[in-house]
Amino acid sequence: MIQNMTAIIYDKRGNVLSIGKNSYVKSHPYQAKLAKAVGEVHKIFLHAEIDAILKCNNIKKAHRISIFRVNRFNEYGLAKPCKICERALSKTPIKVIEHT
Repeated sequence: MIQNMTAIIYDKRGNVLSIGKNSYVKSHPYQAKLAKAVGEVHKIFLHAEIDAILKCNNIKKAHRISIFRVNRFNEYGLAKPCKICERALSKTPIKVIEHT
């Protein structure tokens, strides 16, 4: 089942710095590098958290990320970051991780 994942990065004041979406057709070298590092080389398609990190013009101001998973019935599902995304987030200054 296709899930829509969205990740939003905020600064300390709550201003949106970037919005990322998952993709079932796009990848990125950073996604592949992190997937290999955690032993999940098959997970090459772009995750919402990594998309948001890559789109963030000023990652040094990043303080909080909110991650949402919405299924085809518009219901929220568990959106806890996977090992790949946990690794990516650990390399940022983000202090608060919120998820559905």
